[in-house]
Amino acid sequence: MADVGEVEVGEVEVGEVEVGDVDSVDLEATAAAPVVPDYTGACLANVVPAILERAAGPRPWLPEPLEGARQAVLLVLDGLGWEQLDERRRLAPTLSAMAGGPITTVVPSTTATALTSLTTGVAPAVHGVVGYRMKVPAVTGIGEAAGEAVLNVLRWSTAAGDARQRVLPESIQPVEAFRGTKPAVVTRSGFAETGFTRAHLAGSELHGWRYPSTLVVKAADLVRDGQDLVYAYYPGVDAVAHEFGFGPLYDAELAAADRLVADLLAALPEGTALAVVSDHGQVHVGDRVVPLDPSVAALTALLSGEGRFRWLHAVPGAEDELLEVATGLYGDQAWVASRDQLVAAGWFGGVPPATVATRYGDVALVARDPVAFVDPAEGGSYELVCRHGSLTPAEMLVPFVAERA
Repeated sequence: MADVGEVEVGEVEVGEVEVGDVDSVDLEATAAAPVVPDYTGACLANVVPAILERAAGPRPWLPEPLEGARQAVLLVLDGLGWEQLDERRRLAPTLSAMAGGPITTVVPSTTATALTSLTTGVAPAVHGVVGYRMKVPAVTGIGEAAGEAVLNVLRWSTAAGDARQRVLPESIQPVEAFRGTKPAVVTRSGFAETGFTRAHLAGSELHGWRYPSTLVVKAADLVRDGQDLVYAYYPGVDAVAHEFGFGPLYDAELAAADRLVADLLAALPEGTALAVVSDHGQVHVGDRVVPLDPSVAALTALLSGEGRFRWLHAVPGAEDELLEVATGLYGDQAWVASRDQLVAAGWFGGVPPATVATRYGDVALVARDPVAFVDPAEGGSYELVCRHGSLTPAEMLVPFVAERA
C-alpha cells in the first residue's frame, strides 16, 4: 500500500505568494505524496472565518486587500484549480493580477464536501458531508428505518428518489453556516430549494440569479444596501470542465469567468474587497475509467464517494481481505487505504464522531493517475471528462485571491 502519510498535515506551504509566483511554492506532491490539507492554516475551511475576522489583524495567507476592509464579497468559482489558472493566465488577466495565491481545499476535493467546509468553517470530519455520494440510513417514511442507502448530496436523492423529507439535511449537517452571521448569498435560482442548499447554507438570505450579469448587479446592490459580507457562487468553470474537458471550450469559459470577476470589481462600491476562491481543481480523465475487478466486487457490499475517491463498503467481516485485495490490484494507480489509516493521516481534519464515521467506507481507492473508478449506480446526463476528488496538486490547490474595488 502507498504510504498515505508521506505528506504530513501542513507540510505543503501554499499561502504566502502572489498569483504567478508558483516557483516559491512546494508543489512536489507527486504520485508518492498526496497533498494533505493544512486544516489549521491556509485551507478552504479557514477562509470564511478569516474574512469574518479580517479586522482582527493580518494572517500570512489572507490576501492583503481583505485586511481591514469594511465590506467584502466572496465569489466562488466552482472547479477552478490553481494549476489550471496558472497555466492559462493570459486568458484570465483580472484574476492573475489579484493579490494572493494557492491554498488547499479539503478531502475529498469535491464540491459537496468543500463548499460545506467553506461555509461552515470546519473540517469534513466535523460537518459530516463526507463526499458527493455517501452512505446514510435508508428510510421509507419518517422515522421508518429500512437498511442503508447512498445519498447523492448535490441532488439530495437516493435510489428511491427525492430524499429531502426522508434524510433531513439539518440532521446530516448541523453546523451553522457563516458562524450565524447570516450574510446575503447570491446563487443560482434553481438551487434555492435543494437539500444541499439547506445543508450548507441554512439560515442565509438567498438571492437567486439566472444569468451571470444578474449575479454582478445583485451582489453590488447588496453591498450598497450595507451588507458586511456577500457570498456569491458561479458554477460555469466546473460544468464546462466536466462536460467537455480541457480545450477551447474550457478556455472560453475561463475567459468568461474572468470577465465576470472584472465586471463585479467595476460594479462594487469603492473600497469593497472582492475575494475569489474555488472549491477544487480538475484532472482530465476522459475514458480512462477502471471497473471493479470481480474479486473486489465480491467483497464489497456498497460503493460511495466518486470516481477519483471511491469508497468500498466491505461485506461484514471482509474488511481486511478487501484492503489486501484492492491494494494488490490498484496500488499502482491509486492510494489504497482503510478509513482508520486515512483518519490517522489527517486527511479529514480530525477524528469523526460515530455518526459521521459510518458515512465513510471501509477501504478508499484514491486515484493518483488520471483515472476514475467506476460505480455502475452512479449515473448522469453525460460522461464526465474532467473529474476531481483526489489529493493530487491539480485537484487540491485552489486560488484564494483578492482586490479592492
